[in-house]
Amino acid sequence: MDYSSATSHSPLNDILSVNLSCSAKVYTHVQSYQHSTLVIGSGRHVVSLRGRGQITSICLDKVNSSTQGRWTWTSDKYVGNVGRKPKEILKIEKPSNFSKTSSDGPFVDNNEETNNKILRTLCKCGKLIDAFKLVDVMTRQNQIPFAPYCINLIRGLIRAGQTDKAANILRLMVMSGGIPDIITYNMLVRGLCMKGHLKYAIDVLEDMSLTGCPPDVITYNTILRSMFDHGKSDHAIEFWKDQLRKGCPPYVITYTVLIELVYKHRGILQAMEVLEDLAAEGCYPDLVTYNSMLSFARRQGHIGDTVLVIRNILSHGMEPNAVTYNTLLHALCSHGALNEVDEILFFMHETSHPPTIITYNILINGFCKYGLVGRAIDFFNQMVSQNCSPDIITYNILIRALCNEGLIDETLQILKLLSDSSCSPTLFTYNIVIDGLSKHGFMGKAMELYNHMIKHKIVPDDITHRCLIWGFCRTDQAENALEILKLMGKKNHRIRNSAYRMMIHGLCKKKKVDVAIQILEIMISSGVAPDETMYSTIIKGVAAAGMAEEAMELHRKMIEWKVFKEESVLGVN
Repeated sequence: MDYSSATSHSPLNDILSVNLSCSAKVYTHVQSYQHSTLVIGSGRHVVSLRGRGQITSICLDKVNSSTQGRWTWTSDKYVGNVGRKPKEILKIEKPSNFSKTSSDGPFVDNNEETNNKILRTLCKCGKLIDAFKLVDVMTRQNQIPFAPYCINLIRGLIRAGQTDKAANILRLMVMSGGIPDIITYNMLVRGLCMKGHLKYAIDVLEDMSLTGCPPDVITYNTILRSMFDHGKSDHAIEFWKDQLRKGCPPYVITYTVLIELVYKHRGILQAMEVLEDLAAEGCYPDLVTYNSMLSFARRQGHIGDTVLVIRNILSHGMEPNAVTYNTLLHALCSHGALNEVDEILFFMHETSHPPTIITYNILINGFCKYGLVGRAIDFFNQMVSQNCSPDIITYNILIRALCNEGLIDETLQILKLLSDSSCSPTLFTYNIVIDGLSKHGFMGKAMELYNHMIKHKIVPDDITHRCLIWGFCRTDQAENALEILKLMGKKNHRIRNSAYRMMIHGLCKKKKVDVAIQILEIMISSGVAPDETMYSTIIKGVAAAGMAEEAMELHRKMIEWKVFKEESVLGVN
């Protein structure tokens, strides 16, 4: 080859004097050239002959001193008019120890099918960065990466926090003709929003429709929530208005989320103003939106706001539905405004939305919460007279209220009626009754109910056993509490430190320190080893109750177990 036209600063002459063993691959035809340059990659030297038209590159793959710098030419591929005969081909023989390396790895010489197989394997093995590089190489080689593999790669990069790389793969995928699905797009939007890249998230949203996958409710909701989280409430409102003007469907859920966010961050009056503004854009409020505002007002304890919402509903000519009334009643009952509930019930009876079982459960629970059990029973009788059958939730509410009031006989009577009906009591129901019996010291009846549960194949849980332990400890029946404790250990139930403390103190009070020490041993063997503070509290409590000898015996046992180092620590000598 004639290199006489190379510029004086070209390193080609120096390179040709080096001992080389290499292979060359000519990629394009060269009509003429003016200068040449050297590009050195990772383990590969690329000599580029740059001409006015096309470019040819000679890849020098390996340096080896055994070849003495000689080029071997064979007829394999057309090169062009570079001081050679037409159709003369350039190729360099490879030595036997040749190994392909380049900055792009071995992927550049693979065909599309091979690279896609490699891409699938890399994604499956979690080698996300290698897969990312492979997709980049494939697109530069005009190869099309298989869309499902790209989707898996994008999702994996997002989960790994590499949202920038995920966005780049998505761009390459779309340029190659692939169409991402809505889940992948939403994952990317969420990832960008979590990193505070709102501008890029909106750019992705704007491009979605162009790729055949338009944004959905989740896409819009994610961006709106992120805007409010970053203090851009005005931007969020204008963004939604702009989307409506561009033809975005007036999604009720997104509209509702926006109004609730405005209410949360800027108050009820601003939320009402936004309602009117969006109506001018063709996005009209409905009962779903208003009910959501009522629910938020209830959670925040803003009873006055609920009145404004109801007035707005009526001013738009809408009729509240059962959800509206129930939400309002829940708000009133939760905050003790019980005098207004009768008026709401009257309106419900006068409309096409009479009270439901949910309505009565809200009322019964609300009145029981404030100790008005008589009124709660009145509502119970009212629902029965109107052929609105109570469910197990209704009975559980009443049973808990009766237990709290100490009306044990009435509680057991209701429980018996339930057992003979189609509305069978659940484990939760039995736990409520056993807890009530234990708190009031009726441990005989509590154990009868416990045995009744087992007989009817209702398996007691750790809550059942804890209630019994507390009851036995309160009634100075620590031995019975110990039996329940052993049973809990067999069933691998969780036992709280407070239960151990109560039993140990109760046993020491009855001068049964040996049994108390057994409980300590059970406690330690079960992996619930108390710290020195808890031991000290127990022993000091025993000593304070006038049981100095028992306290000293416990203390000596602690020293034997190497919990305490010195006897004088507790001051019980």
